[in-house]
This record gives sequence, C-alpha cells and structure tokens, in this order.
Amino acid sequence: QALSEIEGMGGRGSNLQEMRLRPLAKRRVDMHSFCNPSSFQRSPYLSARGNFASAFQGSTEEGYNAYHADKYDEDKNPNGIINFGTSENKLCFDLMSKRLTQADMDLMDPSLLQYPDWKGHLFLREEVARFLTYYCKAPAPLKAENVIVLNGCGSLFSALATVLCDPGEAILIATPCYGGITQSIFLYGNVKLVYVYLDSKITGTSTRPFQLTAEKLEKALQDARAEGVTVRALILLNPQNPLGDIYSLSELRDYLEFAKRHELHVIVDEIYMLSVFDESATFHSVLGMDRLPDPQRTHVMWGITKDFAVSGIRFGTLYTENQDVANAVASLCYFHGVCGPVQHKVAQLLRDRGESVAPYWINQVYLRANRARLKAAHTYVTDELKTLGVPFLNRNAGFFVWIDFRKYLKTGTFEEELLLWKRFLDNKVLLSCGKAFECSEPGWFRIIFADKTHRLQLGMQRIRKVLEEREQEILAEEKEQPCQSDQDGKADSTDEVIFVSRHQDPLCASNSSLGDLIGLLQQQMRSSDWLQKNTAEQFA
Repeated sequence: QALSEIEGMGGRGSNLQEMRLRPLAKRRVDMHSFCNPSSFQRSPYLSARGNFASAFQGSTEEGYNAYHADKYDEDKNPNGIINFGTSENKLCFDLMSKRLTQADMDLMDPSLLQYPDWKGHLFLREEVARFLTYYCKAPAPLKAENVIVLNGCGSLFSALATVLCDPGEAILIATPCYGGITQSIFLYGNVKLVYVYLDSKITGTSTRPFQLTAEKLEKALQDARAEGVTVRALILLNPQNPLGDIYSLSELRDYLEFAKRHELHVIVDEIYMLSVFDESATFHSVLGMDRLPDPQRTHVMWGITKDFAVSGIRFGTLYTENQDVANAVASLCYFHGVCGPVQHKVAQLLRDRGESVAPYWINQVYLRANRARLKAAHTYVTDELKTLGVPFLNRNAGFFVWIDFRKYLKTGTFEEELLLWKRFLDNKVLLSCGKAFECSEPGWFRIIFADKTHRLQLGMQRIRKVLEEREQEILAEEKEQPCQSDQDGKADSTDEVIFVSRHQDPLCASNSSLGDLIGLLQQQMRSSDWLQKNTAEQFA
C-alpha cells in the first residue's frame, strides 16, 4: 500500500509534493514527514522506491551531512561544527585503541577469510551467549544456537521488520524514540511505525514525564486497529533513547504481558545496557527475567557500538528462542554479515576474562573508567543547563540529556523548533530536535554529552550564546506587544518538568540535591519578568 502511494515518484505519475499532502495522520502513521520535498529532485534513473529512498531524510540527516562537511578540529578547524547530535561515545578512544591493537586481536586464520555460517561464526556466537548470560544476569546459561550476528542493530531492525511483518503492516513504538528506527524498518521492509505519543505532563498514574504505561499501549493499538492498521510487533528501547529512562521489572512485565494478550512480537533494544553510569540506577534486562510471558515472541538486541564506544565497528547481535525467526533473519545475514577478522576481534573483546570468572579487563578497567567519564561529562552539561535555567530530564543512562527549550519558542510550533535547531547549527553546534524523535511537544531537544571536556565547554558556550540571544528577542517582542499575556502561545515548563532526577518515588522527592533546587530557582528567575517589573527605582 505504501509503495503504491509513492509509485508516481519514478517518473510514472504524481509528484512527491502530492504524495506528502495525503492525510496519513489519521492512521497515526506518518512516514512522509521524513521526506524533504523542497530540495527533492526526481531522478529518471531511479525506481519509485529508489526516488523515495533518496528523499527519505529529515533534520538528522541534514545536520549530519553539514557536520561532516565542516567538522570541528581544535587545530585545523576551530570554527567548525561541534557534534552534540550523533549518539556516539567519544570518551574512551584511548582504552579501546589500546585493547584492539593488542597481540591477541591479530589473527588471519583461513576460516576467517571464507564464507561463515550466516548466523555468525560459532566461536563468536558462543562468546556472545556467555557474555549476555553474565551481564544480563540470565537465570540459566543462554544458548549459542539462539544468537545471530549482523553488522549493526540498524540491520537487525530491518531484518526483523521484514520477517515479522508484511508490507504495509506496522510496529508499535512509544515516542519520543530514536528516529533511525523509522528508516531501518521502512526502506527495506515497507513496514510502518504506529506511535504511542507520550507527553511531559505527569497525570493519572504517571510518576515521571513521558512515562510509558500498558494503558497507553492499549489505546494506541486499538486506535490503529480502528483505522485499519495491522500491528504485528512492539519495540521497546531500554535504556530509552532519547529519554534515558530505565524500565523497572514491573514495567517490563506489564509491557510484555500486554504484547502477549495481543499476540505481538516484542523487539527489545538494549544497546545502552552497560552505559548506566550511576550506582543508584539499576538496569534490568529482559533476558534476566525469571519467566518471559511469551518467549517465542520476545527478541533481544544488543551491540558493541554504544557500550564499547566503537560506532565505526558495525556489530549487532540478536537473541531469540524462536528458531523460525532465527532462520528467517539468518537468511538475510547474507546482506548484513560481519567480516571474519572483525568477528575474531569482537570475540576476543567479549571473552577478556583474566583469572576471574567475570571478564577482567571489561569490569576492572573499561567499564569502571567509562562510567566515571560518562558521569563526569553528564554532570558538567547538566550543571551548565541549571546555570542557564533550562529544565531537563536528569537520567543516569545513555549518552544524552533530554532538554526542554520550549520557553525559547514564542508560538510553540514545530516550525519554530526547526528554526531554533537551524540557529544552533548556524552557530556551529549540532543538536537533535524533538521532531526527529517524533516528540508530540515542540521545543524538546537531545544533546549528546559523551565527549571530551574542551568540546563540551565550547559547545555549551555556543548553546548559551544562542539561548541568550533568543531570550532577548522574546523580551523585545513582548515589550512591543504589551497587551499580550506573558504566557500566551508559550509552553510553561515549570509545572511539568523541573530537573527531573532519577526514577524516584514521589516520597523520595525530598532527597533532591541542593544543586537541583538552585537550578530550579535560577530557572524561575530567568523565566519570570518580576525583576523587570520590580526595579530598584520603583522600590525607592
């Protein structure tokens, strides 16, 4: 159905602009917002699918291309773009480069230069099974026969969507969510996403902003079915990107039980599971649960890209007990295989055990240093945001902070959000705007903090410059329109998200740090016009 909607793009009918104007919003599935019709030029050399793939991009791709064309370098290009938009860990190159160049990593066995089992070499799948058993705290040893290796989790999303759904069917996912999933599942499999739109308001049974509940999943599923959309699966991101949420065991059970009731597959992406950098936060893997509600429809993804700070090494792994799914995905591994020498290196990396049963280098050297560096970088960025009086979600996992810039939008629209995003880019700092994550509220942005101190400092200076200029512009506009209410057309973040700290119960709110309180007071002072109205002269 979706391909028939775009058939005219290949020189055989209507243009892309007409295609974008067709009302897909009623079906809660909006794929065409990722196209850029203003710059799109239909190619006579491409099919309809080829033209659509060429046009399939959003602000994420635009910013990524701009960054690579003008990349910041402390010596060669100090005025270049600093990338706070791409989720990469740039804190551990010293550790990983040293480990990956040690003698045990270099092996050129004949078997590594020949076609492997498409699921991956057995020695690697055995090592992955042992690794996941240990770090996911599995109640029983995981089996190598249930492991499949591909060149990244993007390929895994593509393969799973293709084998679990027919063209035109859909997968359920809560937003805001990592936008690359849309591209992964749609361009190859012609599978759509049905969004479960979350918001920042804490209402009903919610205890934190953007909280996913089984009730919200149920409503989104029923709405989609009422609109004729067939939903085959649910995607869960844990830890969640871009929010940084870590789901509790009870939440995971609720989501999995919901999926079982409706016979939905569950794809659980745990790509950040070892990037939890605060001891107060506990990650629970689905593979660590004593009992899965529907093990034949539960499929878990992980990879080394994030947790081991090597996004340039494309490696992802799937664990599924369903051999039909495993074999179907394996048939697509022919297109997404990992080369033999890299499989050897990954296996050596994961088996680094020393004298202890537990992996020695991973636990004692790498993870300890990585978590300390992530925590320090996160503290620096969040302290800067508090000084600026900018609300944010204060989480303890991943490489990102979800920031509330709504007070810098005069009209509170996605068009204004995009203008602010472009303004950051013009000032040589790349962020990710909320629309790229299908956020339902304009004004939210994601910033990546897993970077070196000098780039964090310079990037935050550039962000501060844009925000202060924008604040002055809004004040000037309000002075020109004195009759307009201060809150007219402007989202009030102070009653929704105020430096929301880790997953606390309401009773634990009193334990918030003094720094959070100071940041709140600074934010209220900056967002209020009390100081302008009550000057020293007026008091005199």
